[in-house]
Amino acid sequence: MIQIEKLKKVYSNGYEALKSIDLTINEGELVCLLGPSGCGKTTILNLLAGLLDPSGGDIKFANESVVGKHPKDRGIGLVFQNYALYPHMTVLENVMFPLTVGKNKKPKNEAMEIAKKYMKITSIEELADKKPGEMSGGQQQRVAITRALVQNPKILLLDEPLSNLDARLRLKIREEIRRLVKEIGITTIFVTHDQEEALSISDRIVLMNEGIVQQFDVPQNLYLEPSNLFVAKFMGNPIINLIDMKKEGNVLKSRDFSIDLSLLNKERFKSELKEENYIVGIRPEYFELSENPLFKVEVESNELIGKDCIINFKVNDINAKSITDISKKVSEGDTVGFDINYNGIYIFTENGVRVY
Repeated sequence: MIQIEKLKKVYSNGYEALKSIDLTINEGELVCLLGPSGCGKTTILNLLAGLLDPSGGDIKFANESVVGKHPKDRGIGLVFQNYALYPHMTVLENVMFPLTVGKNKKPKNEAMEIAKKYMKITSIEELADKKPGEMSGGQQQRVAITRALVQNPKILLLDEPLSNLDARLRLKIREEIRRLVKEIGITTIFVTHDQEEALSISDRIVLMNEGIVQQFDVPQNLYLEPSNLFVAKFMGNPIINLIDMKKEGNVLKSRDFSIDLSLLNKERFKSELKEENYIVGIRPEYFELSENPLFKVEVESNELIGKDCIINFKVNDINAKSITDISKKVSEGDTVGFDINYNGIYIFTENGVRVY
């Protein structure tokens, strides 16, 4: 449905926002553009919408280039972060508005029928006579999405649509967005900096950093099979523990513990370990409390989160975290022993290339 080929964007001040991006998004797919501020995700959205012109490369919708096409001729619906509703209009008038102007202009009665149809789908019929100032953020967001959908766009673009909502409402609205776009079957691109949001809503995620696609994959693979050190650090909460280790023979050594390379899964090695220094990534859930531990530490603090307990400790003089079941009853000041589940180990070069 959407093909992005060698897409570049360089601003007049020389800032290179996108560095030759290639992406293919399938019809009906819900894809999240994820990454830290300034990574290029909103730039991609604005290029797709036609609000910016690329410095190089091509964008195709259904095999037809849209570069140079006016935004209104691209068949897109766009939902902004700040909703952009007309404050003097009622909800019904806001939703009808795209059908009363330009090439989509329809007779008033027909426009009203279409608007009411989509308002029923998004469950905002009871808000028809209200104005934006009389509604909550969640209600305004539903109106903005409904207004985008009445145009029957081929593609729906959402720019951080939930960032102004509180945590509980974000959870509810993102579930509604997923249900809605899947029900209608519309190709959707959703920009967010929130990994939990991206993991919960997406068919696939484009994780970006500094204008480069770091990984484009199904959500679970970004967590379980990160392509490099940036992806491993970005995905996961609490973040992955990273420990500097030296290779000595067939062992990776640090001050507090060692890893026997012969015990690792040979099929997971992406290349031979030829260097001396490596960064070993161990997710918190793979530091496991043990009666016969690999090493012992003092618990500096713990955090209770639902059924889980996050244990904070130091290993090799760096702050580290483990997640364990709350029933283990670990307290601050306790001395505990940890083993490492070798299934949860990642090895990276100092340049961030994953080798295991």
